[in-house]
Amino acid sequence: MSRVLLVVVLALAGCVTAAPSAPPAAPAAEAPPAETAGAHLERGQALLARGEMAAAATALREAVRLDPDLAPARAGLGLALYGLGDLDAAVEELRAALRRRPEALEARMALARALVARQEWSAAREELERVLTAEPERVDARYALGVVRYAQRDVAGAIDAYRRVLAADPRQQDARYNLALILKLARREAEATPEFVTAAEAGHARAQYFAGTAYAAGLGVERSLPLAVAWWFRAAEQGVSEAEEALAELRQVALGRSRRPPADRQAAEQAFSDYRAALWQDFPDLPANGDDTVGGALLRQGRVREAVRVLIREASALSPSALRRLETLYEEGVDGQLPAHDARILGYLEGAAAEGLRPPGR
Repeated sequence: MSRVLLVVVLALAGCVTAAPSAPPAAPAAEAPPAETAGAHLERGQALLARGEMAAAATALREAVRLDPDLAPARAGLGLALYGLGDLDAAVEELRAALRRRPEALEARMALARALVARQEWSAAREELERVLTAEPERVDARYALGVVRYAQRDVAGAIDAYRRVLAADPRQQDARYNLALILKLARREAEATPEFVTAAEAGHARAQYFAGTAYAAGLGVERSLPLAVAWWFRAAEQGVSEAEEALAELRQVALGRSRRPPADRQAAEQAFSDYRAALWQDFPDLPANGDDTVGGALLRQGRVREAVRVLIREASALSPSALRRLETLYEEGVDGQLPAHDARILGYLEGAAAEGLRPPGR
C-alpha cells in the first residue's frame, strides 16, 4: 500500500493522530422567522407617511393576508389604494375595515373622500355626518361636507359648513375662497367680496383674481381700477391665467385699441400709472433720484435680481422706460450677476411682442 493511500485509510479509521482533526460541521442555518402581520402593518404605515403608495399597498396587503381582522391594515390599504387612484378597491377595503371597527374615524374619513371622488354625494354625506357626530369640530370633515352639500345644490348648507370651518379655524383660506365663490354665485356680492379680499390678503391666488374683478366692477365694494390692477398682478404672478387675460385686456383699453370710450382709456392709463407709483412703497429705503422706474433704481444699487422682477412688473404696467431697460439687460446682461439672453426676460419680451406692446423680433 502506498504511503498516501495508507494515510487516507488511517484518517478514515480515526487512527491518524499527527494531523489535527477537521472542525465540526456548522449547523444548518435556521430560516428567519416569518414577519408578522404587525411588522407588515408598521412598514406599510411608514411607507404611507412617505407617500410611497404602491409599496405601502404591497406591505399592507400582506398584513391583511396574515390577519384579515387587522382593521388598521385594511384602513391603511384603503388609503394607499385611494392614493393610487383605485377608488373601487379603496372603497371596498375601507368598508371592510369599518365593519370590523366602526369607530375608526380616519378610515371613515378616507371612505368619505373616496366617495366624494366617485361623486357619490349621498353616501359621502352620510359618512361625513357620522364623523362629525363623533367629532363636531373636525375641520377637514366640515370642509368636505361643504363640497358635498354644494354638489347636492344645498347652497345654504354649503355656506353654513364653510362658515363653521372658518369659525373653528380662520386660517382655512381654501374654505374662505369656496365660501366667497358660493356667495358670489348666489349674487350675494356684498358678503362675497370681503371674503375674497381676506383670502387674497392671505395669498390665495384665485381669491386675488376675484378680488381684482370685484374692484374692477364695483361688486360689493367701491369701484377702484388701481386696486383691481394690483390684485390681478399678484394673481398673475401666481399663475392665474384669467388674471393675465384681464391685465392684457385692460392694456389694450389703455392703449386705445378697443372700442371703449375715451373715459375708459383714461381710467385704464391712470390705473397702470397708479400701480407703478405704488411699487415704490415696497422699497421705502430706495432713493428715487428722478428715475421713473423702481427697477432702474434697484439696478443702480446692484440689486439685479430684484430689479428684473420689478422691471417686468413695470413694463407690464405700460412703462416704456422699464421696457427699454429690459431690452438692454436682455442683450447685454450684467457682468457677474445676469447673463445676456436671460430666459425670464425673454419670456416677457416674447409675450409683449405677441400682445403688440413691442415689435416682434426686436
